[in-house]
Amino acid sequence: MQKRLTRSTHDRMLAGVCGGVADFLGWDPSVVRIVWIVLTMLGGSGVLLYLILWLVMPQES
Repeated sequence: MQKRLTRSTHDRMLAGVCGGVADFLGWDPSVVRIVWIVLTMLGGSGVLLYLILWLVMPQES
């Protein structure tokens, strides 16, 4: 069975995007959140990417 990139329902702070990405990659959600913060601080691309993923990623069932 293939893994699907979905928003997390159990490990979420805002919309579950970071938790979903962490599940998909097999990483700790805290690491993904730190990477998102760094991307946001380095030019705001993290905010745009987060919003796009929030709209595109289906919610975990």
